[in-house]
Amino acid sequence: MSIDTSKLLGGIGALLMFIGILPYINYFGVIELVGLILVLIALYGLGSAYSEGGIFNNALYGLIIAIVGGVVSAAVAVLAVLSSLQSFLQSIFPAWNGSDWTSLSGMTPDLTNLDLNALWPLIGGIVAAFIVLWVFAIISAFFVRRSLGKLATKSGIGLFSTAGLLLLIGAVLVIVIGIGLILVWISMLLLAIAFFRIKPQQTQPTTSATAPT
Repeated sequence: MSIDTSKLLGGIGALLMFIGILPYINYFGVIELVGLILVLIALYGLGSAYSEGGIFNNALYGLIIAIVGGVVSAAVAVLAVLSSLQSFLQSIFPAWNGSDWTSLSGMTPDLTNLDLNALWPLIGGIVAAFIVLWVFAIISAFFVRRSLGKLATKSGIGLFSTAGLLLLIGAVLVIVIGIGLILVWISMLLLAIAFFRIKPQQTQPTTSATAPT
């Protein structure tokens, strides 16, 4: 794959990831997924062109870590719901044996026995799931930043490194939802611009940009 083709795919992919978050454009994450695939293909092509396997490998590691984090956090959330929901339902359906879920449809709730304390394990589980997802997101962003840092060094486009840094900061600050997500969103725009700035004849480092270690 030529550098020109890779930069086009990467630029389009990053733009799709940028606009996919906008209302009436995002269709259940399909646009972002297509954009992500295009960016990965572009990184693979550029890694081959620049003879730097770390460009694609680090991005792939970041994606795998993000997927694992999503699965683990979802599992934690489901376990929290199942473990706390049962005790909460038993507090308002005293006659329920806790195992036959179909029998709940014929029972009348008794709110006099409502125990709101039974919800605390659920809240705690959801918080734990969010923390797990957050930690995995930071680790994932770290590897993506390494990938973009190496690409910045090889292509001479320092904006790649800037996009990677913004992505990492955004992942760290995602707990402050507005700030973190805005930074991640902006990093996608910078990434698209960086891809389109690549010159086809550039196959060796032309700047002193340093990849993150």
